[in-house]
Amino acid sequence: MTWELAANVVTGGLLIGLVYALMALGLSVIFGVTRIVNFAHGEMTVLAMFAAVILFRQFGLDPILMSPIVAAGLFALGYGLQRYLVAPFVTRPEHEQFILLLAVAFALTNGMLIVFGPEAQGILTDYSFDSYEIGPLIVDKTKAIAGLISLVVAALLLGFFRYSATGRAIRACADNLIGAGVVGLNVPYLYALTFAIGAATVGVAGCLLSIIMDATPVLGPELTLLAFIIVIVGGLGSMTGALLGGVLIGVSEALAGLLFTPSLKSMLSFGLLILVLVVRPQGLFGKSGAR
Repeated sequence: MTWELAANVVTGGLLIGLVYALMALGLSVIFGVTRIVNFAHGEMTVLAMFAAVILFRQFGLDPILMSPIVAAGLFALGYGLQRYLVAPFVTRPEHEQFILLLAVAFALTNGMLIVFGPEAQGILTDYSFDSYEIGPLIVDKTKAIAGLISLVVAALLLGFFRYSATGRAIRACADNLIGAGVVGLNVPYLYALTFAIGAATVGVAGCLLSIIMDATPVLGPELTLLAFIIVIVGGLGSMTGALLGGVLIGVSEALAGLLFTPSLKSMLSFGLLILVLVVRPQGLFGKSGAR
């Protein structure tokens, strides 16, 4: 194994890790504010992937250019899902929230199986086999574009929560729910908006994943588990942690494929998860004793 090969593998893992991070960012945002774990997260990602596939096959539209439209559709789905289905469960026991969102995940999976069938469906664009040569690095064009867009969207999301009035109001709900209600913030609306933003983020991530891997209805649980690993490694509710966790998982999977075999890539991801839980149980950017 040469250092050039290792550098190429790590670069590829870093780029796809950014897409993983964007997907996990939606889960982290939803949990960080509403304290509800979206167990249908992976299924919503797959739904976005299939939306990109349909738009590409039926109309020849590039998934990257269509990502804002798919994100808007997932935004509406997420808002309606939280406002009319999840909201009554916010104050109910956690196991009931779990069962509800697990039911949503099963409904989405079986609905996609009925509509799209069990076969894997992928997208081949004009640039699917193109690459950039940067010194000793040969960077896959699809991964480079997907990674760059993921980084831009993540930066915009971080900026929204940090600098916009609505973003600060959402953060206020996350920090002190009772206090937010006392000062007159519309908490139910902000909760629904947060869920919608998390779902829209998944919409963009799904479009980007559609040019990297094939979409299949049963891929949902795997992506949900991957998002969970990322947010736990990074720290539950931490957006910065989700970004770092995604990159770490992407690189670890790439190295596992190089050093061992691609079928063992999950082994390194779970190994990293166990290591973080042993050394720092709250995650890399999590807070001790967080509620």
